[in-house]
Amino acid sequence: MSTGFNFAGLMVCRISLGAFESAFGPGIPIYMAMWYTKHEMGFRMGYWFGFAAVAGAFGGLIAFGIQHIHAAISDWRLLFIVEGIPTICLGLLTIWILPDRPDKTSCLTEAERRLQLERMNRGLRADVGRTINKAHIKAAFKDWRMYMAGVIFFGANCSLASISAFLPTIISEFGVTDARAQLLTVPPYAVSAVVLCLVSFASDRLQSRGLYVALASVLGAVGYLILLLAAHNIHVRYFATFCITSGTYTIIGILITWFAHNLGSETKRATGVPLYQAIGQFGSILGSHLFPASEGPRYTKGFAVSCALEFLCVLAAIILTVSYRIDNHQRDCKYGKVENTDATVDTRELADKAPMFRYVP
Repeated sequence: MSTGFNFAGLMVCRISLGAFESAFGPGIPIYMAMWYTKHEMGFRMGYWFGFAAVAGAFGGLIAFGIQHIHAAISDWRLLFIVEGIPTICLGLLTIWILPDRPDKTSCLTEAERRLQLERMNRGLRADVGRTINKAHIKAAFKDWRMYMAGVIFFGANCSLASISAFLPTIISEFGVTDARAQLLTVPPYAVSAVVLCLVSFASDRLQSRGLYVALASVLGAVGYLILLLAAHNIHVRYFATFCITSGTYTIIGILITWFAHNLGSETKRATGVPLYQAIGQFGSILGSHLFPASEGPRYTKGFAVSCALEFLCVLAAIILTVSYRIDNHQRDCKYGKVENTDATVDTRELADKAPMFRYVP
């Protein structure tokens, strides 16, 4: 994008970026589910997605530094170059340093492969080899929970896009320079990364996801309520941004962990995760249009819509966790209680509908 000199060129670059990036978000939880059990996924996904918050923090620092560089090219072009080159280099290195699926990677010995597959058979039967079950693809599209997850992802993405839009505006009310305002965007993102990791660890220990998604949504909603009600107290409004970033990043981090296991099979996971994330990306489109400059600095409409969507996330999370608990209870009554949650369950045919499969609520 640093090479764009007109609107058409920038649009081609941006569309290409979105097209290539679209597989990254769904691909990571699918990949991680090949290597980590349901008791390990939350914390791993937490600090993986926590780096998105860290990127938000460092983005402000990098922008601050670039504003003080007197280069021969525009600041925004230099920013794209500085942020783009490391990404390209790391992407190329990933081809060699990131292991393939456990049963295929050359990074493990035969004994280590067997051990890893044994680990992955805790709670479900891991797929071996690149298999596609067409019935599981249809099941993913028919599963109402995918669309409920899409609602949560939509609300969280709208909030995430919104905070990027209005955070600099709120900070500018402090009467600081633009460069210093960039520095003040760092703390909310840094705190959200810590909160996400702590909550993800707790969700692993308690094997509960929906409760934490609901609580994180409440935290984000409270942040937006503060922005609506405290229109003139800049310190309280700045505190509200901590609530919003911490709540929103936690929602997304826990949600992608939640469905990485609860879909049962690799095929249904590879279909369902991109499905609900695709629905959720429309939230980013909405969020980027909720805060026109003409409505600043109060942005009543934008804050109200974002707050309502956060509460919608609370409702959707409660519905999901209750439905999972009901299904688990019904299967316990019909097939018997699962005493050993690490016991192998064959999910290759029925995915998450296997009689002895139990959801993480």
